Amino acid sequence: MEATGGGFGGLALGQILGTDSAFGSTLNHVPKAKRVIQLFMNGGVSQMDTFDHKPELAALDGQKFDPGDGRLVESVTNSPGFKVLKSPFAFRRHGECGRWVSEVLPHMATVVDDLAFLMSMNSPTNVHGLGSYMQTTGFTLPGFPCMGAWISYALGRINQNLPEFIVLPDPKGLPYNNLGNFTSGFLPARHQGTVINASDSRPVRYLFPPDEAKYINTASEAASREVLGFLNRKHADQTPGDSRLEARIQSLEMAARMQLSVPDLFDMKGESQAVRKLYGMDEDNTKDFAKRCILGRRMLERGVRFVQIWSGAGGPSKNWDNHANIHTELPYMTGQVDKPITGLIKDLKARGMLEDTLVIWTTEFGRMPFSQGQAGRDHNGGTFVTWFAGGGVKGGTTYGQSDQWAWKSESGTTSHDMHAIILHLLGVDHEKLTVRHNGIDRRLTDVHGHVIRDILA
Repeated sequence: MEATGGGFGGLALGQILGTDSAFGSTLNHVPKAKRVIQLFMNGGVSQMDTFDHKPELAALDGQKFDPGDGRLVESVTNSPGFKVLKSPFAFRRHGECGRWVSEVLPHMATVVDDLAFLMSMNSPTNVHGLGSYMQTTGFTLPGFPCMGAWISYALGRINQNLPEFIVLPDPKGLPYNNLGNFTSGFLPARHQGTVINASDSRPVRYLFPPDEAKYINTASEAASREVLGFLNRKHADQTPGDSRLEARIQSLEMAARMQLSVPDLFDMKGESQAVRKLYGMDEDNTKDFAKRCILGRRMLERGVRFVQIWSGAGGPSKNWDNHANIHTELPYMTGQVDKPITGLIKDLKARGMLEDTLVIWTTEFGRMPFSQGQAGRDHNGGTFVTWFAGGGVKGGTTYGQSDQWAWKSESGTTSHDMHAIILHLLGVDHEKLTVRHNGIDRRLTDVHGHVIRDILA
C-alpha cells in the first residue's frame, strides 16, 4: 500500500494541528472549528415525525401513496397497499427562525436558532449497513477510511495522552457494521477509532492489571516491555510497510500515558448538580446518553479531536428502525437523547466552546411516508435530515427541502456534501486531502462533494 498526502498548500497553523499530522502544520485555510462531536442516530430517523413537517400527509392519510408521473414506489420490506401514514405527532414553530419541530423533541426545539439544517439529505441505499458506511466513510462498500480517521490523519493529535478519535457506542451494542464504521481503511491503522464503553466498570480495557493479577509488579512489567520491544522490532524488520504493528505499539504507548489521564476523564464528581440536571444525568431514560454526552464534552476539553456518540444498537430493535409502530417506538428513542443533546449544545455554549466545536446530528437514512403494517415506517434513502451547530455554522438556517410528502429530496444533498462541509470548517479542502491507494488518489468525498455555504457563518 502506498499512502502519501496530496498537495496541501496554505497557512501554517501549528497551534491547531497536532505534532503527528500527516501534513505537518499546514492547513488550506483558517479553520472555524478545532474539534468535532458527531451524534449518530443508528437505524434511520423518521424525518416527517421529527423535523420535516408535512401537513399534506394528513389530508392523504390512509389513501394509496401515488407520487404521480408513473413513478414507481418501492419498499425494502413488505408494505401492503402503500397507504399514506400521517405523522401522529403535533408540530409547532420554534425560535426566531420559525423551525417546525415535532412534539417528540421538546428540548431540541429550544435550541433551533443554534442549528443549521440540511433538509434534503439522500442516500443511494435503503440498507442499514450500506447506509451507515455511506455516512461514515463516503462509500457503501467496506474497506474505506471513516471520517474520523481522515480527520485524525490530516490534523493529528492535540493531546498526547488521549486518542485523537474516540467512539462512544450505545451500551446495548455496536451499530450496524460493528467496528467497520470506525475503521482507518487504507490509512495507517493508528487513525482508527478508539472504542470506549462508557457504561462498563472499566471503560478502557486492559489499561490496568486485573485485580486477580497478584504477581504483576514494576519489575515484571519492565521485563515484559523489554521482551515485547525486542519482538516488535524483529517483527517490524520482517514486515516493512505494515502499519498494524506500528499502530499496536503506539496504542500500548498511548495506554501507558492514558493511565494518568483516564481516571480524571471518567471522574464525574467534579460535574455540578446543575450540569447533571441539564443533561438528564440522574433520570432513568436519559442517563446513559447523558453520560456519554458529558464524557464527550470532557474529551473535547482535554484535546480529543473527534468524538462520535452512537444512539441505538445494530439489529431489528432498540434503535431508530421503527418498522412496527412509529407512535411508540419513536418517542422511546427521542426520549433518550432529546434532553442530553440539548444539554450538550447549551453546555458548550455556556463554556465558550460552541464557537470552535462542530456538533453534527446524523442518521443513515429516513423513513417512508406510507405505512408498513398498521403503523410502522420502512427505510427511505430518498430524503432525511441532518443538522450542524457551532464551529463556523450559521444557526437558524436551512438548506434544501424534500417534496411535499418527505419521500424524495428536491435538492440532492449527500454525505459527500456533509463531509466537505466538515473538512472545510476544520480548515481542510476536501479536494486536496488525498491518499494514493491502488493507483487512485482517494479522498473522503470520492469525486463528489460541495461546501454548502448557505449554512456557514
